[in-house]
Amino acid sequence: MASGEGKGETVLVTGASGFIGSTLVRRLLDRGYNVRAGVLNPGDKAETDHLLALAAGAGEGRMSIFRCDLLDGAALIDAARGCAGVFHLASPCTVDAVKDPQNQLMVPAVEGTLNVLRAAKEAGSVRRVVVTSSISAIVPSPGWPAGEVRDERCWTDIDYCEKNGVWYPASKTLAEKAAWKFAEEEGLDVVVVNPGTVLGPMIPPTINASMAMFRRLLEGCTEEYADFFMGPVHVEDVALAHILVFENPSASGRHICVESISHWSDFAAKVAELYPNLNVPKLPEDTQPGLVRAEVGSKKLIALGLQISPVEKIIRDAVESLKSRGYIS
Repeated sequence: MASGEGKGETVLVTGASGFIGSTLVRRLLDRGYNVRAGVLNPGDKAETDHLLALAAGAGEGRMSIFRCDLLDGAALIDAARGCAGVFHLASPCTVDAVKDPQNQLMVPAVEGTLNVLRAAKEAGSVRRVVVTSSISAIVPSPGWPAGEVRDERCWTDIDYCEKNGVWYPASKTLAEKAAWKFAEEEGLDVVVVNPGTVLGPMIPPTINASMAMFRRLLEGCTEEYADFFMGPVHVEDVALAHILVFENPSASGRHICVESISHWSDFAAKVAELYPNLNVPKLPEDTQPGLVRAEVGSKKLIALGLQISPVEKIIRDAVESLKSRGYIS
C-alpha cells in the first residue's frame, strides 16, 4: 500500500498507547493521516513516550495526545471533534481470574464503547467508526453447529461465560452487541474487526495480555486457554485490517482477523518445531473441543486485500521481541 493514502485526514485512536494501538498509530502516520492518540493518562510517560517517538519520525504536528477516559464523555467529544474517523481500541484485556468483573471489565468495555460512539456521533464529522472487538465475541460458543467452521455469524454464549466465570469474552461480546445496536438506532457507520491472539513486535514499554500468554507458553505453561483461543495473528496485520475496513466503503459488519482457525495445541506444536531448545510443553491434540480448524479464517479481510502473515513469521517476530526486551533469555 502506498503511503500518503490518508490525505491529511485526522483520525482518533482510543487505546493508542497499547500493543495494537501503537502499531496502528505508526501505520496511520505512515499513510499520511494526522492522528489524535487517545490515552488514559497523558501525564504518564509510560503511556506517551513511545507514541511521541513514533510522532517524531512522522513530521511536525502530525500527532497529538488526547486524554480519553472512556467514562468521561466530554473528554471523548473533545477528542473526536473534527475527526473523519475513530478507531476504538481501548478496552480492558485479561485472560486471568477477575475479582470484580463488573467494574474491571464490563462497565469499561460496554459503557466505554457507547461513550466513544456517542462522541463520534456528536462530533458530526466522523464518517466511520472502526471498533476493535475480538474473537472473544465469537468463542466460547458451544451451541455452534458441530462440524461447521466458525465465521462472522457466530457469537459468544453469554450464559456459558457467566456460568463458567469467563468474563473477558462476556465483556467483548456485550460491548460489540451494544455497538451494533447503537449504530442501527443512531445511523452511525460502524465496522468491526475481531482479532485472534495478537502477537509480534511490541512498541509499548510493558507487556500486554496476549504476549504474556505467549511468554508463559515459552516458559512451559500447560494452560490450554480453551475459552480464549481461535488462532494467532500478527499485530501488523491487525493494524492493517483496521485501516482496510476504514478506507473501503464496501467493508461492512464483522471481520475475523486470524492467521488460521486453529487450536492452541497446533500453535504450541509449531512454536516447539521452530524453537526446539525452548521449554514448550506438548499439549493434547484438541485444546479447543469442537472448534473446527480452517486454513483460511479471515475470508472477508483477504477479499479486501489483506495479506495474512504466516504463523512462522508471527512466532519468530514475537520471540525476537520478547528476547530483545529481556522477557525471555
